[in-house]
Amino acid sequence: MMMMGREGGGHVVPVDPGTVVGGLKKKGAGARSWLLMDASGLETVLDVDKYEIMHRVQIHARDLRIIDPLLSYPSAILGRERAIVLNLEHIKAIITSEEVLLRDPSDDNVTPVVEELRRRLKPMNANREDQREEKDSNVQHDIETTDEDESPFEFRALEVALEAICSYLAARTLELETAVYPALDMLTSKISSRNLDRVRKLKSQMTRLTARVQKVRDELEQLLDDDDDMADLYLSRKLAGASPVSGSGAASWFLASPTIGSKISRASRASIATVRGDENDVEELEMLLEAYFMQIDGTFNKLTTLREYIDNTEDYINIQLDNHRNQLIQLELFLSSGTVCSSIYSLIAGIFGMNIPYSWNDEHGYMFKWVVAISGIICAVLFILIISYARFKGLVGS
Repeated sequence: MMMMGREGGGHVVPVDPGTVVGGLKKKGAGARSWLLMDASGLETVLDVDKYEIMHRVQIHARDLRIIDPLLSYPSAILGRERAIVLNLEHIKAIITSEEVLLRDPSDDNVTPVVEELRRRLKPMNANREDQREEKDSNVQHDIETTDEDESPFEFRALEVALEAICSYLAARTLELETAVYPALDMLTSKISSRNLDRVRKLKSQMTRLTARVQKVRDELEQLLDDDDDMADLYLSRKLAGASPVSGSGAASWFLASPTIGSKISRASRASIATVRGDENDVEELEMLLEAYFMQIDGTFNKLTTLREYIDNTEDYINIQLDNHRNQLIQLELFLSSGTVCSSIYSLIAGIFGMNIPYSWNDEHGYMFKWVVAISGIICAVLFILIISYARFKGLVGS
């Protein structure tokens, strides 16, 4: 099993055999790359199969399938007894009270999340050093840092994931806006097959992006509406109230964790600081989720506005096309009327052009001029009458 570790500034550290179950086994066919990052600043790259992950974080196989990149599961934030299962687009992670397991850390979209986790989830001793350095120069910054350290580990990790996914979706929305508005303006100025195809592709992208944003928004809204679901995400509170010897399963999980002593003490402090003794108090998590819900809701509103703009443009294009069709119908009416009148004129000419002797043709050469003139006048008057009747009925514009 290939494992690498680094702490803080990137120094290579030996891997604790107790942190990985079955460390001497060969990597199975279902092994995946995971990045493990804990509150002590230790980073470890694990190539393990799903059974070792399930045993380490005490989750079921159905929970692990939710974050399988080969399966298309919608975005979800699930609170379990000892872990938070996180599936937010490309961010697929398992958060415990002291560890973050991030799937496929080498992915280009996941790399910024890893960097942000390294910055946010700093070792506690490094935070204390930063506080001492900043204490003399900036007291306000020291107070904010102290308040940030009091937040439970799982909330800080969850905040990084939510901030990353909200920023990612907002960036995709901005890119789409930048491409859609010029395309719609170009289509409005000139209706062509090329412009129509371009807008069609952009509309398909917007529909898919809207569905992704709405799923994340609905997931956060569902959490905010249910206090029990939010309470399930308080892993530190549950860890502080649990007994290591309450059962064989719990005892084995505690023994498998190398930092259990710091877990209990730090979780107890976080529980006291954030909960103040009330197990049903979810105010801290509610404020955290509400902040990112407002951000994702703003992105969703932008996409809704963009869809309305596209729909308005489509209505305008349809009105233009209807107007063009009406103009073609009017032109067809004029041509049909002219054809009818010309047919009457041709009928008269055909009658007088037949090879039949007429007595009134003798010494009456002026009759040809009269026939031609009267026939032309009759056809013109008939054409005017047809057009006047069409305008009276509102078939053509005045």
